[in-house]
Amino acid sequence: MSRVLVTGGAGFIGSRVVLHALREGWDVRILDSLTPDVHARPPDVPAGVELVRGDVSDGQAVHGCLAGVDVVCHQAAKVGMGVDFSDAPDYIAANALGTAVVLAAMARAGVGRLVLASSMVVYGEGRYVGPDGDALPAARRQDDLRAGRFEPRDRVTGGFLSPALTDEDAPLDPRSVYAASKVAQEHLAGVWAAETGGSVAMLRYHNVYGPGMPRDTPYAGVAAIFRSALERGDRPRVFEDGGQRRDFVHVDDVAAANIAALAWTAAAPPAVARAFNIGSGTVSTILDVATQLSLAHEGPAPVVTGEFRAGDVRHITASSARARAELGWAPHVDLGSGIREFATAALRD
Repeated sequence: MSRVLVTGGAGFIGSRVVLHALREGWDVRILDSLTPDVHARPPDVPAGVELVRGDVSDGQAVHGCLAGVDVVCHQAAKVGMGVDFSDAPDYIAANALGTAVVLAAMARAGVGRLVLASSMVVYGEGRYVGPDGDALPAARRQDDLRAGRFEPRDRVTGGFLSPALTDEDAPLDPRSVYAASKVAQEHLAGVWAAETGGSVAMLRYHNVYGPGMPRDTPYAGVAAIFRSALERGDRPRVFEDGGQRRDFVHVDDVAAANIAALAWTAAAPPAVARAFNIGSGTVSTILDVATQLSLAHEGPAPVVTGEFRAGDVRHITASSARARAELGWAPHVDLGSGIREFATAALRD
């Protein structure tokens, strides 16, 4: 039986990865810090799973978890936009330093396979086209945003652009501290693979949602923010004009992608770090999702506020063709049924 170490395996996505790994016959060990801001109560750990309490930035703790491990599934991370730039040291410590410590411990222990939880945020804005084809979007201007002109402009011509699906060859353009920390994780993993001959599958999650999602905090995703508002009886507040395009993918589909990636690392050539978009393939707007949640929850309709935040991107939707072709993975939960489930499912305290 093969053994996988799942860092952050008591968290929202990590706990689902653990369940899916067990179903596929893996021996599972979890390393999780169980910090109170994420885990208000002790997690439910499935029978037969070893839970080690420790932080990924603690090299001794990580090294102690690698005995007998064939592959690491690195989910532990600080997520979300945060409050302001004062959060930067925490993001870098948890994400960049934590990943460096994990990789160094793997190198010492001779563990040569890694599945890394990355994110769509590494792209910044998604792919855009102009009159002459693909075009690079400039950072959105404050005067445009204040005037309600939310679409990005071409960096050269200044004309407004149209969104398209983003593939893994798009340039990386992080526009928040969190995004910069995820790019750092990917670059560290790439260097580790090149120097050790290891194999890495970097899964760029799009908007993950589903049961067990953390409640509304500055570090939560937009689906949790809307869901928490409805639970309080409030109208979900939709920023800008609600036309922001996203790809919402169910947590069980994300977990299944991780299991497929675990197998891929065993067959991959040495010294490879390969990125894969993990999305549903369905393009939705933020207002669409807020409206569907309100209807399914039988709560008040969302309100479009026109507010905007520095660091937010306008459109980012995935082409997951590479994951389908190379991992043999495909999403199975359609957005409508997933939203209906999520509208009344328990959230994580």
